[in-house]
Amino acid sequence: MEAQTTLRPSVLQPLLEACNSVKVKRLFLSLAETANHAWLGRLNLTRIDLGKGKRVLVKGGRLDAKYQIVLPVSREEAETGEDRP
Repeated sequence: MEAQTTLRPSVLQPLLEACNSVKVKRLFLSLAETANHAWLGRLNLTRIDLGKGKRVLVKGGRLDAKYQIVLPVSREEAETGEDRP
């Protein structure tokens, strides 16, 4: 995901709006935010249906509070025992 610096918001917006998987959209946006991509700020998140309630990718992971999705714990987090927001 870190290498996806040249994605175009004009292409991503309709793709995310048309996507039927809430988990995929939440995972994509969470990873984009973690990678701090500039194009993320140009997306209109209010037009993207992220569903309601929490979604779980892995049991025993960490919750990304903004996107309400439970993600795997990274190696760094596991080694230090830290929780990322």
